[in-house]
Amino acid sequence: MIYSDIAITAFAIAVMADLFLFKTSMLTRPAFWTSYAIILPFQFLTNWWLTSRNIVMYNPDAIVGLRFFSAPAEDVLFGFALVLSVMALWEFWGRRGIQRH
Repeated sequence: MIYSDIAITAFAIAVMADLFLFKTSMLTRPAFWTSYAIILPFQFLTNWWLTSRNIVMYNPDAIVGLRFFSAPAEDVLFGFALVLSVMALWEFWGRRGIQRH
């Protein structure tokens, strides 16, 4: 399995979990999209910094080649999946009263 496959799978699982497993429907909320709009530039900045210094290098055979501000499309999908999953789980657990004391 190449990075593209993993990123697409993570994206699909996060969307399905949000809509059907946790039933939090984060994707339908303006608050989610506002949060994601705040997070995304920092993801691009971090990715640019890591790739411009060759700290992180991508095998051209493992990615599709489409980039956004030096970030491979796979990183954008994977980052989206992580943000959505964390926010959906936070909401899911919060509804059930699971809190750290």
